[in-house]
Amino acid sequence: MMKWEQLLSLKRQGDKGKRLRVEQDDTRLGFEVDYDRIIFSAAFRSLQDKTQVIPLSKTDFVHTRLTHSLEVSVVGRSIGRLVGKKIIEKYPHLKEVHGFQMNDFGAIVAAACLAHDIGNPPFGHSGEKAIGEYFKNGKGQKFKSQLTAKQWQDLIDFEGNANGFSVLTGSRPGNEGGLRISYATLGAFMKYPKESLPKKPTKNIADKKYGFFQQDKDFFTEVASELGLISNKSGDDIGFERHPLAYLVEAADDICYTIIDFEDGINLGLVDEDYALEFLVKLVKNTIDTAKYNSLTTKEDRISYLRALAIGSLINDAVAVFVANEEAILNGQFPFALSDKSSYKAQMDDIIQLSVKKIYKSREVIEKEITGYTILNNLLDNFITAYNNKHEGIETNYDKLLLELLPEKYRIDKETVYERLLHICHFISLLTDGNAVLYNKIISSNNS
Repeated sequence: MMKWEQLLSLKRQGDKGKRLRVEQDDTRLGFEVDYDRIIFSAAFRSLQDKTQVIPLSKTDFVHTRLTHSLEVSVVGRSIGRLVGKKIIEKYPHLKEVHGFQMNDFGAIVAAACLAHDIGNPPFGHSGEKAIGEYFKNGKGQKFKSQLTAKQWQDLIDFEGNANGFSVLTGSRPGNEGGLRISYATLGAFMKYPKESLPKKPTKNIADKKYGFFQQDKDFFTEVASELGLISNKSGDDIGFERHPLAYLVEAADDICYTIIDFEDGINLGLVDEDYALEFLVKLVKNTIDTAKYNSLTTKEDRISYLRALAIGSLINDAVAVFVANEEAILNGQFPFALSDKSSYKAQMDDIIQLSVKKIYKSREVIEKEITGYTILNNLLDNFITAYNNKHEGIETNYDKLLLELLPEKYRIDKETVYERLLHICHFISLLTDGNAVLYNKIISSNNS
């Protein structure tokens, strides 16, 4: 069984020994430092111009990755505090002996939520797919014979969660240190604590994706071991059961993208308001103030009111599911997302199905995703070629000029093919949508 006092480790990358909650200054809780470091990071700022649902949208009420991450963080903090209150009541020694408070749980979950999309490439989830497709079916296929099976899988199944772990930890060779986030927050961030291979066709939610690249596996394993995560290692394959608070991070994200992406679709006119109300009212029928709702005169105000009530209902439900299954979670025996066991699962599934049909597969979204594929493929091909040519001593003048466009920290050399490929993928993944378009315009104009 995992133990809360170990799961809430304040240890940070580079620390020589353990760090204790009781040693912290109460005016700035140790886990709140994680939130501060993430929000001041360049990688987080870049989310202001990254796609959430509608790529390259300049409409002010449509969410970017940054506004989505902030909202997920707010929801996650509420869920974390409510769960923390229950955990402290159940295990009073956590407060009396170790000094933990319910707000510590909220701070950990809020920080992990804030960072949950920090490794996602431009153009939404199609950006991940575009990078993978470049290697699987594009010009990047030629590198397969030079890589191990797991290194190759890292590239053809490029994963924003694994990339996010690299961003937070800086555990890539030549970039040690990262943001020095507490191990507890890193654990909550790690929704998929396994490597890219083997792929596990199981119903365990933690096996859905992977959580770290091969270059980061040593530090990932160190964090998991320090936290006391339960290993499900098989042979040489690395894998762990989830940190309990990762369930809360996932729940906060599920709540926000289900309800708020739906709200974006309504405001954009992709989903008819009257039709949408039928779905939202099912979530709030026990809490809605009919008189107040009928007094609202604009579509935005009506939808905003229902959205707030719906999120409140789902927060309380997620807390109830977690608390009811806490012991199974600590034993690594809860292979579900909290939303899978939600009393509102049917309603959430209905909203998601409608969103897929009306929003995610709308013509505007599809057209911009196709544009993203073209742009990322072009950037990968040009920068990888130039970067490899420099390493092999055959760079052209064009290659030199192209590499001058790289920020200074990306101009360092990497010895292995895998490191070089992942280095360029990392650079491109942290571009904003707008900068990716700009880089592509520069390259395309010079190649025409």
